[in-house]
Amino acid sequence: MENLSVSVKVQPEYEVLIGKGLINYVGSLIQNIRPRGACAVITDTNVEKLYLNTVLDSLKAAGFTPAAYAFPAGEEHKTMETLTGILDFMSEIPLTRSDFVVALGGGVTGDMAGFAAGVYMRGIPFIQIPTTFLAAVDSSVGGKTAVDLKTGKNLAGLFHQPSLVITDIDAFKTLTPENYACGSAESIKMGVISDPELFRIFECENPAEYESEIVKRAVQAKADVVMRDEKETGDRKLLNLGHTYGHAVEKLSNFTLPHGHAVAIGLAMAARAAEKMGDMDFNTKDRIIKTLEKNNLPTACGFSAKEIYLSSLNDKKMAGKNLSIIVPKKIGQCEIRKIPASEFEKFIELGLK
Repeated sequence: MENLSVSVKVQPEYEVLIGKGLINYVGSLIQNIRPRGACAVITDTNVEKLYLNTVLDSLKAAGFTPAAYAFPAGEEHKTMETLTGILDFMSEIPLTRSDFVVALGGGVTGDMAGFAAGVYMRGIPFIQIPTTFLAAVDSSVGGKTAVDLKTGKNLAGLFHQPSLVITDIDAFKTLTPENYACGSAESIKMGVISDPELFRIFECENPAEYESEIVKRAVQAKADVVMRDEKETGDRKLLNLGHTYGHAVEKLSNFTLPHGHAVAIGLAMAARAAEKMGDMDFNTKDRIIKTLEKNNLPTACGFSAKEIYLSSLNDKKMAGKNLSIIVPKKIGQCEIRKIPASEFEKFIELGLK
């Protein structure tokens, strides 16, 4: 199968490489853009068992000097304490400004390693090797890095673009159906935002037969938005479709609900609210909900409008007394609408049933 790539034209520009078996060749792929030297490979205790030795061997064979750090797996470890441990490790190697970081894992690892690279010595390069479907189509691209605080998700972070993204779709074979569905949720969301053909694959086809195309289309759609608005002052807010609802539901579940499942619930809520407000094309809400359900994703929310509203108050998407909500109009077109934060509870109520 021919490998695919997407160019993300921010500063600095970087490539997203997509193919099968790429994890076996990360050293030579990185060698194309980085001089030989030291690097810190940051992973979690789940991915460590699957891919760490392969990545270390490939890096060594290409002339790099890697050192590995694995933190406990799980969203509950996406904290300042974990970040401090990573930074201490990087300083003990020690990494210099001419060295780099490799993020090997899913979205939590990418966020943590990217944040650490962004603040260590005021910023050193990092490379993303996403091992989950969700990270491949979403968090590995765009430069958002963060950790969670006690009051909310991703409240401490910075923008730090990777130098390269290497996506081996063979890694998806190790995912549970629940984790795989998380990637489907973010891909369906991108289809609703700007790519009707991407949405159609999930609506009408067997997505497992189109994984490379799905990743390429989702990454390209996201890259197009990021290239217009890298720091989320305008169009990049479109990527938050379903997320304000979803982050609140995720938090209410004490993070037992996977991120992608929470996004699916948020997308369904946004669709219901848009239809009731008269903003959506005929049958679009039903298409979105049926497509989510076809791909093993939840669409119902077990929390009240009041609970979701109160949970959302610390969301970083709140801008003072205002909130930008993303309204789906039809498949492939959404609108950013600014509302008083006090009115958000009404939109939540519209989206629950």
